[in-house]
Amino acid sequence: MKTVNHWIGGKTVEGASGNYGPVTDPATGEVTTQVALASAEEVDAAVEVAQEAFLSWGQSSLAARTKVLFAYRALLDANRDAIAELIVAEHGKVHSDALGEVARGLEIVELACGITTQLKGELSTSVSNRVDVSAIRQPLGVVAGITPFNFPAMVPMWMFPLAIACGNTFILKPSEKDPSASVKLAELMTEAGLPAGVLNVVHGDKVAVDALLAHPGISAVSFVGSTPIARHIHTTASAHGKRVQALGGAKNHMLVLPDADLDAAADAAVSAAYGSAGERCMAISAVVAVGSIADELVEKIRERAEKIKIGPGNDPTSEMGPLITAAHRDKVASYVKGAADQGADVVLDGTGYTVDGFEDGHWIGLSLLDNVKTDSDAYRDEIFGPVLCVLRTETYEEGVALINASPFGNGTAIFTRDGGAARRFQLEIQAGMVGVNVPIPVPVGYHSFGGWKDSLFGDHHIYGNDGIHFYTRGKVVTTRWPDPADAPAGVDLGFPRNH
Repeated sequence: MKTVNHWIGGKTVEGASGNYGPVTDPATGEVTTQVALASAEEVDAAVEVAQEAFLSWGQSSLAARTKVLFAYRALLDANRDAIAELIVAEHGKVHSDALGEVARGLEIVELACGITTQLKGELSTSVSNRVDVSAIRQPLGVVAGITPFNFPAMVPMWMFPLAIACGNTFILKPSEKDPSASVKLAELMTEAGLPAGVLNVVHGDKVAVDALLAHPGISAVSFVGSTPIARHIHTTASAHGKRVQALGGAKNHMLVLPDADLDAAADAAVSAAYGSAGERCMAISAVVAVGSIADELVEKIRERAEKIKIGPGNDPTSEMGPLITAAHRDKVASYVKGAADQGADVVLDGTGYTVDGFEDGHWIGLSLLDNVKTDSDAYRDEIFGPVLCVLRTETYEEGVALINASPFGNGTAIFTRDGGAARRFQLEIQAGMVGVNVPIPVPVGYHSFGGWKDSLFGDHHIYGNDGIHFYTRGKVVTTRWPDPADAPAGVDLGFPRNH
């Protein structure tokens, strides 16, 4: 059986703990790989390597850093398919989704390639008599990233390219459910010329995570995952004096006004709710239909959802793949099975779905729940699967109040032809990312990604300007030099002679 080991100091390092976790092909249910799970001592060793690498990398020139990043960008572009194949094999998403994930990660690498302009600093001359003040940003040291299973390439690339471009060294703890993509990313970074120890990959479970959160050699922690874990990451790492950005879960709403293009809204709802099998924090999981259009909108969504082809991710005709594990599939199915008892109309029931020839895969079909109540489990919880809830309100104001009452505030969208309504919505809604006739408003790389309320713990969003500020700290230098005219007689003020 294949074993995925750690990547430390620019090379493969075999696991020493004796503990391994299973990696499953979600389309077949077969365990294809085992991944080494690090002990606290192995985390210590990785931090020591990263600390040693920081002594030189933190002092390296911007030119040296960007040379590596430009080479890395070219290698990623050339290896898109290879990375996507690893994602399909371990996560299960269809190949086109996996390619899209790599493309979004490349955006942040491209942002990092332009780090020279982002770290220019500021200068004020003559703030007083012969006094100048400059502001600069410097790297933190060793920083860590803990990333989820749903985007095993993209989310790590939201973190380490910027952290490294800013002069830090990085330890990545990816999900143990689909670890191979992260190792491939690190291998390509070494091939691009990154010095050994600047980027390290340590696999593990809670033991490794807790070791990272408490380690005195780590200055900052980035995290993307569920809200309970994000809260734990933020509380624990902050208590150990670390800077933390912890992105949590979501319950993203799409408000559809009576004047909206219902065909466009239905298309958007299907792609945003069921794309990547709903396993993404920016999935639309709740449609709020305003007024009399609800019945027509639900019917249009149903018609489209029934046509989605579900199958293995490496089948080019598949539009949706399996879920990551059998346990997660069963959890998602439980929300659908309990929906009717809590007042919902089950328009589509995707539970019990199988694919011929792949009966042991982690399959589930598309589910559509109408007339969902705000106190039901299917609405309150982040399901993280292909389940779309439809709620109904009579007015725009009721719809906004319903959305703002949610404890989550990651992303949201409005579908309307009315510019005035859209303007009100983007100002009144309590969420970090807003789409206007755009169902999944994930910002481009040079704007930052992050939510409000229980969707974010910490002050900084991820990537963009917030990401650069997170991975650096400011320093202000006040300088006063005597005027040469005041120098004692006989002092040579000329340049040193070269011999």
